[in-house]
Amino acid sequence: MNKGTPIDISNHIYVPKHEIISKQEAEKVLQKFNCKPTELPLIFENDPAIIKLGVKPGDLVKITRKSATAGESLYYRYVVEV
Repeated sequence: MNKGTPIDISNHIYVPKHEIISKQEAEKVLQKFNCKPTELPLIFENDPAIIKLGVKPGDLVKITRKSATAGESLYYRYVVEV
């Protein structure tokens, strides 16, 4: 394996779906939870699960996980610099 080539883990069975949400959707999420973006859990811009999305600091990422009890659960992370 070439040490300079990053591994794409986004298609791995145990990596949940990650997506950048629009500014309008982000505002709705923040209103729903009555919080500021920085009060959400943080995720680094170079996290292997989101690096291919082209995220930048300040983006909000929605993570959709499969759940045995809820069917699907949503999580939100605020992107920050390393």
